[in-house]
Amino acid sequence: MSYLKDLQHNLFGGGTSNARQFGMIFTLVAIILFFQIRTDGLTLTSGNLMALTQQYAYISILSIGMLMVIVAGHIDLSVGSVAAFTGIVVAKAITEHDVPWPLGILLGLAVGALIGAWQGFFVAYIGVPAFIVTLAGMLLFRGGNQLIGNAATVPVPDGFRDIGAGYLPEFGPDTGYNNATLILGLLICVAVIVRELRARQVRREMEGAEPAPLWIAGVRVAVMLTLIVFVTLRFAGGRVGTSFPISGIILMVLAVVYSFYTRNTAGGRYIYAVGGNARAAELSGVKLRRVNFFVMMNMSVLAALAGMIFVARSAASGPQDGLSWELDAIAAVFIGGAAVSGGLGTISGSIVGGLVMAVLSNGLQLIGTGTDMTQIIKGLFLLAAVSLDVYNKNQGRFSVIGSLSRPFRSAPTEAPREKVTTAS
Repeated sequence: MSYLKDLQHNLFGGGTSNARQFGMIFTLVAIILFFQIRTDGLTLTSGNLMALTQQYAYISILSIGMLMVIVAGHIDLSVGSVAAFTGIVVAKAITEHDVPWPLGILLGLAVGALIGAWQGFFVAYIGVPAFIVTLAGMLLFRGGNQLIGNAATVPVPDGFRDIGAGYLPEFGPDTGYNNATLILGLLICVAVIVRELRARQVRREMEGAEPAPLWIAGVRVAVMLTLIVFVTLRFAGGRVGTSFPISGIILMVLAVVYSFYTRNTAGGRYIYAVGGNARAAELSGVKLRRVNFFVMMNMSVLAALAGMIFVARSAASGPQDGLSWELDAIAAVFIGGAAVSGGLGTISGSIVGGLVMAVLSNGLQLIGTGTDMTQIIKGLFLLAAVSLDVYNKNQGRFSVIGSLSRPFRSAPTEAPREKVTTAS
C-alpha cells in the first residue's frame, strides 16, 4: 500500500491532492471514448477533430476571459452580444468601406476595448454590479448588431476568413502529412520535455526536495508525448489542403500567454487576491478599481476576437451570431473548476471545461441528437457535474472543482499578500 501511494505521489507530481487535478481530464477522456464507440470511430477522425477545433475555438477563447472575470468575483452576460456587434462592425467596415481586412481585425479589437472600457468604468468606478452592467450591455449591443446590419447577413472577404476557417500552410517535401503541423507537434513535444526537466531542477534547487525518480518522470512524459503525437498525426494526415486550424493556433497562444500572466505576474495574482477577499486586497495595496476595470475590458477584447473568428469561419456576419455564447463560456469556467464566489480557478481548467462542452455537443450531433435534446442534456450535465462535485467536497470526498482549484488556494492568496506588502 505504501508503495502504491508513493507511485501515485510521483506520477502526479505531489500526492493525492495533485492527482485529483486530473479528474476533469479523465471525464473528458471518458466522453471522447463514449462517443468514439457510439459513432463507430467518427469522433477521432481528422475531419471531425478539425471541425471540432474550428467550431468551438471561440467558446474556449471566451472562457479564458470569463475565468478572469469570475475569479475577480464578477460575471459578464454581454459577451455574445459584444461578439455579434463587433462582427457586424468589422464586416461592414471591410465590405462597404473598403477597409483592409488586417486593419479590420485591429478595428474589431479596438471596438472590443472601447466596449470593455465603457462597461469596466461602470463596474469599477461607479460601483454598478457587473451583472447589471453586462445585462444592459447584452441588450444594447444585440440591438446594435441588428440596427447596423439591418437584421441581414454581411459577407467578409477570403483573406479575413483565414483566421476562422484557415489552416497551417503546406511547404517542404511531400511526406504524406502537413509539414507545418508536424513541426508544431514537434515543438510541443520539446516544450513538454523542457518543462519537465525544468520542474525537476526547480524542485531540487528551490524547494529542497528530491524530484520523482527518473523512470516515473519518463512514464509521465511518455504518456503526454504519445497523446501529442496521436493528435498531431490526426491533424496532419487529413485531406489535402487541411491541417491544424489557425483558430486553434490563436487559442493555444492565448492559453499560454494568459496562463503565464495569471500564474507568474503580480497583475494576475492581484485578480485572485481581489476575488478571494476584495477588502483585504485593497488594504494590502492592490488597486481594486484598476483590477476590476482590467478584467471587464479584457473580457470584451476577447469577446471581440471570438466574434471575428466566428464571422470568419461563417464567411458572413448575421443577426443570430453570439446567441447564448455567454452561457457556454460560463458553463465551461465552472465545469473547469472555478468557484462561484470568486478567487479560485485556472486557465487550463477553463480550457478543459470548454473541451468537455464542445465534445459533448459535437458527439450529440454526430449521433443525430436534436438541438432541443442537446440543450437539455448539456444543462443536466452541467448541473449534475457541479452538484456532485460540491456534494463530494462538502463530504470531504474526491472533488473535481476542489482539486482543480487547490493549487490556487495558497499561491494566489498568500503570494499576492507577500508581494503587495513589499510594494506598499
